[in-house]
Amino acid sequence: MRNFSFFGRFSRAFQDYPSLSKIIVVSTISGGGLIAYTEANSYNGGRGHIAHADAVASEVVPKKKKVVLLGIGWAGMSFLKNLNNPNYEVQVVSPRNFFVFTPLLPSVTCGKVEARSIVEPVRNIICKKSVDISYSEAECIKIDPENKKIYCRDVINTNVKGEDVFAVDYDYLIVAVGAQVNTFNTPGVYENCHFLKEVDDAQKIRKNVIQSFEKASLPNLTDEERKKILHFVVVGGGPTGVEFAAELHDFVSEDVVKLYPKVKDYVKITLLEATDHILNMFDKRITSFAEGKFGRDGIDVKLGSMVTGISDKEISTKVKGDSNSTSTPYGMVLWSTGIGPRPLIKEFMKQIGQGNRRALATDEWLRVEGFNNIYALGDCATINQRKVMEDIADIFKKADKDKSGTLTVKEFQEILNDVCERYPQVELYMKSKQVRNIADLLKEAKGDSAKESMELNIEEFKKALTEVDTQMKNLPATAQVANQQGAYLAKCFNRMEECERNPEGPPRFRAEGRHRFHPFRYRHLGQFAPLGGEQTAAQLPGDWVSIGHSSQWLWYSVYASKQVSWRTRALVVSDWIRRFIFGRDASGI
Repeated sequence: MRNFSFFGRFSRAFQDYPSLSKIIVVSTISGGGLIAYTEANSYNGGRGHIAHADAVASEVVPKKKKVVLLGIGWAGMSFLKNLNNPNYEVQVVSPRNFFVFTPLLPSVTCGKVEARSIVEPVRNIICKKSVDISYSEAECIKIDPENKKIYCRDVINTNVKGEDVFAVDYDYLIVAVGAQVNTFNTPGVYENCHFLKEVDDAQKIRKNVIQSFEKASLPNLTDEERKKILHFVVVGGGPTGVEFAAELHDFVSEDVVKLYPKVKDYVKITLLEATDHILNMFDKRITSFAEGKFGRDGIDVKLGSMVTGISDKEISTKVKGDSNSTSTPYGMVLWSTGIGPRPLIKEFMKQIGQGNRRALATDEWLRVEGFNNIYALGDCATINQRKVMEDIADIFKKADKDKSGTLTVKEFQEILNDVCERYPQVELYMKSKQVRNIADLLKEAKGDSAKESMELNIEEFKKALTEVDTQMKNLPATAQVANQQGAYLAKCFNRMEECERNPEGPPRFRAEGRHRFHPFRYRHLGQFAPLGGEQTAAQLPGDWVSIGHSSQWLWYSVYASKQVSWRTRALVVSDWIRRFIFGRDASGI
């Protein structure tokens, strides 16, 4: 009976606290040596909540603040998963009712992973939260900040009689709508190219790839026609373009040779990159290895090649520095050259005086410049880091506590941490100059040895920091950045009331007091570039670079652990196992 009682209590614990049953360790032994751990959902729907609800039912409940979230991409999903303050009423507005694990979209294009395996319905996410969250499948078409409203269009029943545009009020607005493909006004791109931003894009590419091989297998075609049909062109040598080219090559070398043996020799993959190297954002060692591997695999990498136009039969390119263009027949083109703002963001930027920018400008707390209740994060926004030189006089005044009109090294050292938090470019500049301490930086302006008693006037102080702002850089438009921004903003909303009473951020140099929160700081956790043949390039913090099969297992582990639910995690892992055993799915559906 004692044993039965123990197992009964053990089973009841898992029922009352389901998060206990959602801890997994994804471990790989062969070469990778990585153990990836993912936290379980902290929400508990146990019976204790019911008792607590009965106890407070008679209390006066304050009106909840209305938060409207536009978009359910990486930033929006991360915000929802990390928000746990019940004092907000959240309404999600998005034209798609699911989250997409975008890093695996290239794997969908050639049947390595199924499309359904990398999507998670938004209602699966919000039903597990204790926060009041609702969802509307609609598209926001206008933002009215003056009246705190957004206007949305129904994307489901647009042909039904009645008004399909409705307004939603908000107290706080979070804009996380992502971005769209940037065509750089190249003629024929929209009409003739495939993109790879959404699940629908990946499915269309997959269908097109399979149909290309089926069509090329027809007996009534000439060799030239087969070569044209099986010429796959990738425009853009960034991570998406490189990974798709690698996935397509693996599909050809591992599956097409068995399924379509008569046409395998007609396949050609061309990668066009306008700059001097592919994967420019990676370490040079990775770039060099990737270009060499693609050359050995037979992927034709053309560097310095700019696309001037695309017709339904040919793609026109010219080499950088040469005015003459050449035309090449193709069967399919994937366009992956960068991102641009969506129409909603373009219109909103014109409305608030940011019409000449590429993305919404926010401050370091992710607030749209000029608004305290509108936030923007993810690919649709960029942080406009404040310049040191704009506040140099106020920094000097704040550091000069004895009001002497001069600043000692000791005085500046006392506020250095606050300065570095508010202006991270100061710390980056000191690292780039290999300066050991602030005294070494200030003595360059003074021109004498570093001493604690050394004093600088305002002009000398400006001279010492005049090049600091050159270290300012925009964050990359990646899922990693958007994910961290969503988690950061949710943390701010979770502690909004507490930090209103007790601000925890850096001091205000232009006014008294402190900022409510610490500013957002991106922490780079590394990046991967799958290169095909079960080889991946990994670049991790600390200038750590790994290339080869061991990094591929590291990639498997990290991407499995980063799935947003246990359902998608199980599906993705099972797809990988299926591919190892049975090969890729070549059905095209």
